[in-house]
Amino acid sequence: MKILVVGGGGREHAIVWRLSRDGEGHSIFCAPGNAGIAGIATCVPVGAEDVDGIVKWARDNRPDLVVVGPEAPLVKGLVDELLSIGVPTFGPVAAGARIEGSKRFAKEIMQAAGVPTGRAEVFTDPVAAKAALAGFGLPVVIKADGLAAGKGVVVAETVEQAEAAIDDMLVANKFGSAGAEVLVEEFLDGEECSILAMTDGETAVLLPSSQDHKRIFDGDKGPNTGGMGAYSPAPVVTEAMLPEIRERIIMPVVRELKRRGTAYRGILYAGLMVTPEGGKVALSGSKVNVVEFNARFGDPETEAVLPRLGGSFATALLHAATGCLKDEDIVVKPGTAATVIVASGGYPGSYAKGKEISGLSDAEATGATVFHCGTKADGEKVVTSGGRVLSVTGEGATLREAVDRAYAAVGRISFDGMFYRRDIAHRAFERG
Repeated sequence: MKILVVGGGGREHAIVWRLSRDGEGHSIFCAPGNAGIAGIATCVPVGAEDVDGIVKWARDNRPDLVVVGPEAPLVKGLVDELLSIGVPTFGPVAAGARIEGSKRFAKEIMQAAGVPTGRAEVFTDPVAAKAALAGFGLPVVIKADGLAAGKGVVVAETVEQAEAAIDDMLVANKFGSAGAEVLVEEFLDGEECSILAMTDGETAVLLPSSQDHKRIFDGDKGPNTGGMGAYSPAPVVTEAMLPEIRERIIMPVVRELKRRGTAYRGILYAGLMVTPEGGKVALSGSKVNVVEFNARFGDPETEAVLPRLGGSFATALLHAATGCLKDEDIVVKPGTAATVIVASGGYPGSYAKGKEISGLSDAEATGATVFHCGTKADGEKVVTSGGRVLSVTGEGATLREAVDRAYAAVGRISFDGMFYRRDIAHRAFERG
């Protein structure tokens, strides 16, 4: 197949990499790609959010399938435009992508579908939002309604922190139009995990579970990031829980969107909170609640999940995109995978770019896979171009083997200011 992947981060590198391992001789393109993707696909100099540019390329080149990685072009309607010219596309249309583009809309869908989630109220007036805090208790979650590059969620431990977050969004306009509406939301206590479900608008197949590490420092300290590592499977999600997750969370959303006239085709990512035994159950009454929905493959979860898939990945994507997905399209191999994000000094705040990266070949010689998140070629060199620079993935029969392989590879890489968490998968190991 001729396939175009849209995006240029670690997630897209993992998608391109997994497609290249199908063994079916796909012709793979990526817009815009990065220095790592360039080694296994043809990079197209068109930005991921350049809807007109991508549609023009697709019209001129007629790919058999387009796979959209990031959320922004989904929300902007890229899939709608590609479908209008007859190009099969993996990813939801704009009406479906609202489940990530608007947290208010996601709550409306969950409420209508009976999906367990935390109680929330929506505000445009900062005074009213602050007045509502007393009814939620502490901690309390403050969320910007729209896309805010992963930075629009604040878990406030004090009233002062909650009020400051409300002012940042509604008064100081910190997130622009994304913060024009604010959700004040019940705090859910427990352990987070991620479930990626592939759906064709009628049925859904769950991919292996995973767990992300959002905080910047070891021990889950410091500010939230786009993700500092992930591993799969996540022991907090037992096999017995998977049918419940599918039937109580994923399929009700798919059906509710269909009822509203939207066939949701792509990945429906459920960020879940699992309440521990004996823990305080959320107002929903369920021990498994939805924290958020995303409309695409997660990052860095994708770098830990896709290496665990067998079969033909391209066939699974195409079947989902064209409404004929089957359970057998998703083949899960035995074993585990773990990925460690190597970041630029200063991330998630300001950071320098253009730092030369060394040791990439040595890292892959250990048996790990190095996915490029924020890199670019500078002549013969590869240099940093983002906050999250690399996602280094190890695989193994056990989680310990996978984690050790990832860290062994990270130890071969160097660039000025690089840092990474050293405790990826700590929750799984603490379980024994």
